[in-house]
Amino acid sequence: MIKEKKGFHLDIWIAVSLVILALYLLFMLYPILRITAQSVLDGDTGAFSLRYFRQFFSDPYYFTTLLNSFKVALCATVTCLVLGVPLAYIYNVYELKGRKILQPLIVLCSMSAPFIGAYSWVLLLGRSGVITKFIKGVFGVKLPGIYGFGGILLVLSTKLFSLVFLYVSGALKNVDNSLLEASANMGRTGFKRFATVVMPLCMPSILAAALMVFMRALADFGTPLFIGEGYRTFALEIYKQYVGETSVNHNFASAISVIAIAITLLVFLAQKWMANRSTFSMSAMHHIERKKPKLIPGILMHIYAYGLVALSLMPQVYLIYLSFRNTSKTGNMFKPGYSFNSYVQVFATMGNAIWNTIRICGGALVIIVVLAILISYLVIRRPNPINNVIDTLSMVPYIIPGSVMGIALVVAFNNEPLALTGTAVIMVICMCIRRIPYTIRSSVAVLGQIPISVEEASISLGASKAKTLFKITVPMMFSGIISGAIMSWVTLITELSSSIILYSSKTITLNLAIYVMVNQGLEGKACAVSSILTLFTVISLILFTKVSKNGEISI
Repeated sequence: MIKEKKGFHLDIWIAVSLVILALYLLFMLYPILRITAQSVLDGDTGAFSLRYFRQFFSDPYYFTTLLNSFKVALCATVTCLVLGVPLAYIYNVYELKGRKILQPLIVLCSMSAPFIGAYSWVLLLGRSGVITKFIKGVFGVKLPGIYGFGGILLVLSTKLFSLVFLYVSGALKNVDNSLLEASANMGRTGFKRFATVVMPLCMPSILAAALMVFMRALADFGTPLFIGEGYRTFALEIYKQYVGETSVNHNFASAISVIAIAITLLVFLAQKWMANRSTFSMSAMHHIERKKPKLIPGILMHIYAYGLVALSLMPQVYLIYLSFRNTSKTGNMFKPGYSFNSYVQVFATMGNAIWNTIRICGGALVIIVVLAILISYLVIRRPNPINNVIDTLSMVPYIIPGSVMGIALVVAFNNEPLALTGTAVIMVICMCIRRIPYTIRSSVAVLGQIPISVEEASISLGASKAKTLFKITVPMMFSGIISGAIMSWVTLITELSSSIILYSSKTITLNLAIYVMVNQGLEGKACAVSSILTLFTVISLILFTKVSKNGEISI
């Protein structure tokens, strides 16, 4: 540890800590307190009241939304674990054909908003879907409906299993190959080794992945909105109460938001308790040596890995195909033939959405990277009570649904002296709050592995603390920073749940434009914008592989 004088003295790092703490208190804690206060005020009289909490828990209609959300989140979590954990094991332990492109394809599966996946699956398997009509026309078989709980589960599972894959792959990189060799010498091979050796070693990462999937599934409202057909969920009810088409009740929406925060906090604490029971240190001196599988198992592994990826990417590929179909002048229906009409219409009318995506999401990413570097340095190199509080506050966005954060910011900053509602600034603030944990966690993980002696040597040679950080430490943290930044970026450009509360006509982004177009029936333009968004993601992954040492994203 870098030696400093004892006592609490104001130096540059204390000043940085206080500024970051103030930002968290103003833009995260204050809005949460405001929405909590609004939830216990009677909308008619302004007096203290718990009527909205009683209304939620006493009315079966609203309480059912909570049960439905838990059902969706739990089933999606289990399904993603069943799909993602074996895939990570196969990918990291065995040699697979085309391995270099497999991971980018897996990551690409999750790089569009779930509601876009829901829209795509409706075009494929809906009542008039292309696959539905083909199966019925050729085989005379009517496929079961994709709407409701089954469709929601399909969309979320094919989108979120890649998160499990990334978490478990990161854990497997720390497993020493000697452990697998020892288990093989003791007769533990194949599935037995996977279940009794690999799974316990990766349990902390599996629990972390389960929490991430559960939170994402619980907070998603775009998927049930498009494919649920009356299957009411918690997040959807919050959105409807706040921006309902017929009536709104901001106080009731605030009460539901507080309930959402309390529930997700309980889930988070339960996960932390389980993770702490299985936490242990693990460092691989000899990384896992991938081996060539036997013929039949190898064929099955390739079928599983590429089949799962093909199924998950099918909706995105179909949208790209549809984007080149001829459309009417309005773009609300497809016609025979192919053309660039949809793209011409998009660039003629949606140039602002493309620019907004770049400036708002790009601006948020720059702030995220700078703050993540500073926070990770403070947490690892300058531990003190203030920085411990900052570290804790940085994890709070994990347990707050996006729609709740959006509503909280509107409640807090809708009036003077800091009226930000409807501006790009409030969207950037929300994106930074919600997406910075990805970059912070990856940066902390890398910085924790860098010897402190490197920085001490730099300072002893006369370099300032700031120069040492940006000239020595940050370049050594580069892989972790980039890995987290890529994850933050792809979630920024696909953000919907909070942005739909905060955006205005001047700040609409590509993801929001897709949502609006789908609602308006402009299918050709929606497919074109979706394809442009996919292109953004592909470019991001290509850039990452160019600057990364091994070309692999890990969490």
